[in-house]
Amino acid sequence: MTTAPKAVVLDEAGIDRALTRIAHEILEANKGAQDIALVGIVTRGDLLAEELAQRIERIEGIKVPVGQLDISFYRDDVNIRLSPLIHSMNIPFDVDRYTIILVDDILFTGRTIRAALDALMDYGRPKRIQLAVLVDRGHRELPIRADYVGKNVPSSLDEQVRLYLKQVDGRSAVEISDRAPGQRAGSAPLPARKEL
Repeated sequence: MTTAPKAVVLDEAGIDRALTRIAHEILEANKGAQDIALVGIVTRGDLLAEELAQRIERIEGIKVPVGQLDISFYRDDVNIRLSPLIHSMNIPFDVDRYTIILVDDILFTGRTIRAALDALMDYGRPKRIQLAVLVDRGHRELPIRADYVGKNVPSSLDEQVRLYLKQVDGRSAVEISDRAPGQRAGSAPLPARKEL
């Protein structure tokens, strides 16, 4: 059941500006793009990582490697989830050679990022790991902080903060809505795929 949003905190233009700013900050902090790679957490962090890579290439003229990470079996609640959704995982480069920019959509408790760090370390030992998120909504349960943030969005624990992207949702926005009783916080579900 989808409820109307209480607020749209980023529209498509706002998301575009935030991603462009994050790309510039990544380049500035790392003195260019030659030693970085982006790894996005599925289901929308991987799409944001692709967007950031395109912006970095336009700014710097360097095509940075991009991977995607599925953390389904690394989550600390995997044993209590009835059937975790499994997504593809693809890191087609040697992580040991790079500073990895881990990319996610919404930073909340920090548990997703902890799981992503565990998953990433199964691929090797990066030079460094940095974190880029489109939205930081607070309420951290673990000592995790983003290096690059598109927008800080104060929120209540009774609210859902979700990113929708045109590629999968038909529209791009970050919205706050009330969370239904018993509903857990998390990414917006992916729409059902149409049969070809």
